[in-house]
Amino acid sequence: MFAAYAARIDRDQPLNGLELGERPAPEVRPGWTTVNVKAASLNHHDLWSLRGVGLAEESLPMILGCDAAGTDADGNDVVLHSVIGQTGHGVGPCEKPSILTERYQGSFAEQVTVPSWNVLPKPKELTFEEAACLPTAWLTAYRMLFTNAGVRPGESVLVQGAGGGVATAAIVLGAAAGLRVFATSRDESKRRRAEELGAEAAFGTGERLPHRVDAVLETVGAATWSHSVRSLRPGGTLVISGATSGFHPERTELNRIFFLELRIVGSTMGSKEELASLLSFCAAKGVRPVIDSTLPLDRAREGFAKMAEGDLFGKVVLTV
Repeated sequence: MFAAYAARIDRDQPLNGLELGERPAPEVRPGWTTVNVKAASLNHHDLWSLRGVGLAEESLPMILGCDAAGTDADGNDVVLHSVIGQTGHGVGPCEKPSILTERYQGSFAEQVTVPSWNVLPKPKELTFEEAACLPTAWLTAYRMLFTNAGVRPGESVLVQGAGGGVATAAIVLGAAAGLRVFATSRDESKRRRAEELGAEAAFGTGERLPHRVDAVLETVGAATWSHSVRSLRPGGTLVISGATSGFHPERTELNRIFFLELRIVGSTMGSKEELASLLSFCAAKGVRPVIDSTLPLDRAREGFAKMAEGDLFGKVVLTV
């Protein structure tokens, strides 16, 4: 079957390790379900995998891709939950949970197999392309907002780095849930898009906000960390799920964190139950993922390049 896969690890030039070509079809495994992929979406996780983060040399070649929507063997339209082994289903009793492609072949292919527990019904209101955007970036944003930040309608949240998949999802979900959403971006066009999607206002990176916020969602890391901490009200919450600009901020702002009694919460992906709630929320409220571009699987390299260059707003979707 045709697939996009990591053939080599290259920490400096990750796209050098990306190959497109034939790979073996998934084998039948007890307790697992094979899905015919209709659409899959890119995540920064895929780029990090090509750099060797979470993916060991001995696991190569590895088909990339965490997210997918498609049909099962009975013709049902389904969406995949990307965390394998979260409750032990389909794996050994001592295996720790992992994101698909850290241990198992991924979804950038004609077929993918996952534990049957990881398969959810696709709402009829969502296209395959829309549904394929939800299991990683949108689920991460959903958990950051509603589980870990715990914000409620009327409260305010700052989303750093408008344009990325998680940040875009947070803006749309937050606005739909009645939050006062602020966003930042270095790019003026991305700030305009953020406001079109429901942000109350968008600012240049590091600019002072009209007032301090109840929560900050941080995926950028070192470049925006100090601004994130300084933007919080006393007792506010900073939720971090990534650090695309680096892991070591110049200033840690420890004095502000303890003096203002701020909460710093790490967040990774989400549960199957949260994904089911997200799917229902999108279907019932007309919320739809922001798709930057849709490409056939054989043009996957173009999608990876857009992500690597930061030249996108929303998700890149690959169709099969």
